[in-house]
Amino acid sequence: MSVVPYKDQQEGKKAQVANMFNNISKRYDLLNHLLSLGIDITWRKKAIKMLQKDQPKLILDIATGTGDFAIEALALNPEKVIGVDISEGMLAEGKKKIKNKKLDHLIELQMGDSEKLLFEENKFDAVIVSFGVRNFENLEKGLADMFRVLKPGGKVVIIEFSKPKKFPLKQGYNFYFKYILPQIGKLISKDQSAYTYLPESVQAFPDGDDFLTVLKKVGFTNTKCRPLTFGISSIYIGEK
Repeated sequence: MSVVPYKDQQEGKKAQVANMFNNISKRYDLLNHLLSLGIDITWRKKAIKMLQKDQPKLILDIATGTGDFAIEALALNPEKVIGVDISEGMLAEGKKKIKNKKLDHLIELQMGDSEKLLFEENKFDAVIVSFGVRNFENLEKGLADMFRVLKPGGKVVIIEFSKPKKFPLKQGYNFYFKYILPQIGKLISKDQSAYTYLPESVQAFPDGDDFLTVLKKVGFTNTKCRPLTFGISSIYIGEK
C-alpha cells in the first residue's frame, strides 16, 4: 500500500497529496528552505546546470509547486517554461511570486496531473522535477508520461530525496527526519500529517539504482544518478 499523508481518510494518494499541499502552500517556501537549511537552492542550481549543454528552448516543470525550479530553469535561457501541479494553493503562491518577479512572460503555471499530462507527444526539449516524483500515485505511469511528452534526444532531470547509507550520517539523518523535522513542520505549517508524511514517503521511495531501473523500464536511456550532500538527495538524468 502506498504511503499517504492522511491515514484516516479514504481518498487516494493523489487527492490527499493535493489537499496536503493546499493546506501548507502559504508556508511551503519558508519551510522548504528552513528544513533543508537552504541547501535545496544549491541542489536546484546543480540540477539545472546539467542541461546547460542542451540549451532547451521549451521546458516542462512537473510538480512545479510554487515555481522555484521553473524560475531556476530560466538560467538556461529558454523561450518558455511551463509548470504543472495538482495543488491550486501551491499554484496560486507560485503565480504571485512569478508576477512579482515580472517573469510571467517566460513562465506559465497551470493545473496538471503528472500521470495524465495534457500535452502532445514529443513537445518538450527537457522535463524537470524537483521533490515531486515520490508523491506520484503511480510512479511508473508518471515517468512514462514524461517520456511521452519529451522530444527524441530530450532529457529528464529529477531531484529527489534519497537515503544516506554511511554511518553516522545515516543515523543522524534518520533522527532528524523522524523526530525533528515533523515537529518544526507541524509548528509552522499547522499540518502535522504533512511533515510526518515527508519522511515516510522518502523511506518508501525506490532511490538510487532502483529508481534508475524504473526510468529504464519506461524507455529512458543513458540514465545516471548523482548523489548530493552525502546522499541526502540525488539528481537523476535520463534521455529519450
